[in-house]
Amino acid sequence: MRARMFSWAVFAALLLNIVLLINTASGCRDNLLPPKHSALFVFGDSLFDSGNNNYFDTLLRFKANFSPYGKTFFGYPTGRATDGRIIPDFISEYAGLPLIPPYLQPGQKWEYGVNFASIGGGVLDDTHPGYVINLRDQLRNFMNVEQHLREKLGDEEAKALLSSAVYLFNIGSNDYFAPFQENSRFFRSQHVQKEYIGRLIGNLTNAIQEIYNKGGRKFAFLGLSPIGCLPWVRAFDPPRTNGCAQELVEIAKQHNIALSQLLQKLENHLKDFKHSTHDFFTSFSDRSNNPRKYGFTAGKMACCGSGIYRGLPTCGKVMNGYDLCENPREFLFFDSGHATEKANEQFAKLLWSGDSDVTWPYNLKSLFEIDNKCRSNVSTE
Repeated sequence: MRARMFSWAVFAALLLNIVLLINTASGCRDNLLPPKHSALFVFGDSLFDSGNNNYFDTLLRFKANFSPYGKTFFGYPTGRATDGRIIPDFISEYAGLPLIPPYLQPGQKWEYGVNFASIGGGVLDDTHPGYVINLRDQLRNFMNVEQHLREKLGDEEAKALLSSAVYLFNIGSNDYFAPFQENSRFFRSQHVQKEYIGRLIGNLTNAIQEIYNKGGRKFAFLGLSPIGCLPWVRAFDPPRTNGCAQELVEIAKQHNIALSQLLQKLENHLKDFKHSTHDFFTSFSDRSNNPRKYGFTAGKMACCGSGIYRGLPTCGKVMNGYDLCENPREFLFFDSGHATEKANEQFAKLLWSGDSDVTWPYNLKSLFEIDNKCRSNVSTE
């Protein structure tokens, strides 16, 4: 009996060693990466920029590196267009990661992820050209990071990191704002709306495909908010002050539908492709229309700015003067176009652990838990 038990123990030990050898040979090891580590790569505009626009010359309207930005959490301006933290800051915290550094910040390690977002950035090259980092250039910066990781970690470790990482996007609003500001009637034609949305979705498709070809498998998107109801839009066209720019509201809805259809199509056609989409339109509308339900006293007026709804973008611009509320936590909007830290935290929680009626088909917690690192058959088909 003892001899039989001994032989089974020897067999089990040998089997375990064989499994470990196979895993090591197939690249499923984390010698250079922390245990259960999934990086976070961030692409987008002012809702996600953690400070990239601090590092190049641009217009003041595309910067947030002056007071009172940053006052609530950091105590000083960081380049984030809010009073404290932005949504990716909370997501990185929930995922057990450090704050994800902006790509242009010198001396940063990129193994935990990188933030490529830029205030004013768009999907299209002709959105604020020369003043911001648009999606094409954000992708170019990602390719530089990908090459750096391969050189530093080796192909297998870099492949593991890139395939287990989450790629978080929020971009598109500025592409619709830019023509609207030049001509508020631009989107009144449904034909123009459809054609313009098609351009954006086409560029987003190419961006996702490029990241997928480099090993990315897990993508998360924040849909557009009701962009026609931001304080600056109300102030831009005073007759609308009691309502919203309906053509922008409608185009945001149509954009979100097209984006959702795209992601479902990609999941059906790309091997191991997984995605998360948050209904930002509804979660933002709910808080704007029912602020007290979510702990706010103001759902339409900004904390910082001037004019109607404090919708004039003068926050922090001392030369023009501006009004500043005493407690940003009472406001949904910090300035004329961006949410407060308190609101960002609420949105981040919905992204991270929200039910399938607000974040689907995976929430970010589930997406982070999907582990692609030990798949030796990662395909780029």
